[in-house]
Amino acid sequence: MSAMPTTQPAYLYRHFHRLAWLAVLLATCVIVFGAFVRLSNAGLSCPDWPTCYGKAAWPTHADQIVDHVATAIRPVEPSKAWREQFHRMIAGLLGVLVLSLALLATRRRPRGWLHVIGAATAVAVAIPLYMRGLHVSASALAVVGEALLLAGVLRWSNVDLARASTLTLAVIIFQALLGMWTVTWLLKPIVVMGHLVGGLTTFALLVWIAWRATGIPIVSGDARKLRLLLGIGLALLAVQIALGGWTSANYAALACGTDFPKCAGAWWPAHDFTEGFVLWRGIGVDYEGGILDNAARVAIQLAHRMMAVVVACYLLFMAVRLLRTPGLRGWGSTLAVLVCAQFGLGIANVVLSLPLKIAVLHNAGAVALLFVLVTLLARLRLPEA
Repeated sequence: MSAMPTTQPAYLYRHFHRLAWLAVLLATCVIVFGAFVRLSNAGLSCPDWPTCYGKAAWPTHADQIVDHVATAIRPVEPSKAWREQFHRMIAGLLGVLVLSLALLATRRRPRGWLHVIGAATAVAVAIPLYMRGLHVSASALAVVGEALLLAGVLRWSNVDLARASTLTLAVIIFQALLGMWTVTWLLKPIVVMGHLVGGLTTFALLVWIAWRATGIPIVSGDARKLRLLLGIGLALLAVQIALGGWTSANYAALACGTDFPKCAGAWWPAHDFTEGFVLWRGIGVDYEGGILDNAARVAIQLAHRMMAVVVACYLLFMAVRLLRTPGLRGWGSTLAVLVCAQFGLGIANVVLSLPLKIAVLHNAGAVALLFVLVTLLARLRLPEA
């Protein structure tokens, strides 16, 4: 059956869905621009946080910065610094939007605003403490803020999207912490991967909230089974996204050279999965450029390729299933096209030696796939009895 348009749920603020869609758009920009920053090797171009060599914006000339502590980590590169700091700025704007959504969603809950404003205040106070070197105090306040939000998540239902909006705010605050650790821990791979996964988690939550707030369900007699299949597909895609983040964070994208489908001229080259998937390594090591030997990087690349085949096959199966379901053929076609395009972009990254535009598009492809799966999960409904 086709989609049945309805009005926005009456219990929500009348512009809530518009704010949610604006947040989805901004989250997309943050993720794609973040990929550009990472792939253009600008991730440590502002070695301090949240400022950039002590500036709220960024230095436009290297001679503007004299004897700042951050210069001991990286020399000033204005051509790269603006990318990192601009990314932080749009991520901060996204945080403000998500805070607004959480405040609107919890306004009718007992002490709902107190939870959200208390958490936001704790995090806001933690930032200047961190900048003054009081890291323990700053971390404690950040934990208090997250605890307040999670208490609300556990207490509230989601009938007015209070739970989902508060959870999204908790995720985005943790994202800010990961962004800070990405810089201060010198591109530690587990943090870089977590930052990517967290960004896409934020995006997925916002898409779900936006559709539920908009109130346009897709009614189908197969909704229950389709939602189960979609949930499996989403889980597989999440694993593949994490593997992609791990590949990028460990600079393993070209571990096989430009060979495809072979790797370094062999179907099963020398590899070291044990070393390649050690998640936690020392703090204080500069991870820019990667520290693993080639056998470990080959293992990461092989895992990413094998999982890509699994995910592509499953999502193509899912696309065929949607094509056979009345009212969902358009979504099935879209999913099939996106899967093929994403697989092609992955191959192009290898054979063309990781060109920046294609690598960024590959990240955008993951966002598009996530959008389709979460959209269908949010909108599919069984017919009313």
